[in-house]
Amino acid sequence: MDHAAKTPEFDDTAPDVVDDARRAERVTILIRAAKLISGQGEFVCVIRDVSEIGVSVRMFHKLPSCETMELHMPSGAIYEIRSVWERGNEAGFEFEHPVDVAKLVQEADEYPKRGMRLGMYFPVELVTLAGKYEAFVENLSQQGARLECDGLFAIDQTVTLVGEGLKEVRAKVRWRRDNHYGVVFDDTYTLGEFARLAAQLQAPVLLDHD
Repeated sequence: MDHAAKTPEFDDTAPDVVDDARRAERVTILIRAAKLISGQGEFVCVIRDVSEIGVSVRMFHKLPSCETMELHMPSGAIYEIRSVWERGNEAGFEFEHPVDVAKLVQEADEYPKRGMRLGMYFPVELVTLAGKYEAFVENLSQQGARLECDGLFAIDQTVTLVGEGLKEVRAKVRWRRDNHYGVVFDDTYTLGEFARLAAQLQAPVLLDHD
């Protein structure tokens, strides 16, 4: 990984922010998927670079309108951030408190492939050869979901999830605890597809490019 210093990607229309950013000790390139949590929901982003005072990210849709948000790293670390600029699908934030860049990078490197789960609760219909059942998705990832349903399903049973904003998704039951199930999708989502699906289910206006 290239940790060489470079010019931060902060908005050149905000010179005071640029000056502060340039005073940061270094800016480190860090391409990692992470979660942005705001009052509108949980969203996927890709971190582009980070310094002790700020971070720039790439979104797959418009930025949520909240000024303050939380950046959740794959390691579980949480950073409070404030929006500084938005340009297309890219955005810059400043940390509410200075961060230890070396520690952040080390934590990100230790969890490079951990699957991202978004905490979303929405209704779906589970369709099987035996019938249709009402269910609720409790969280969602690119590879699967955790469900709540009163129906009784066997391990490795095939089910189809159908819901508003959600294409028909075939999945297999992997575990069951009481009325809670874990399912794995037959076809996984790409990161971009997953990000846009999360926006569609939580804040469709973020997909409006008009």
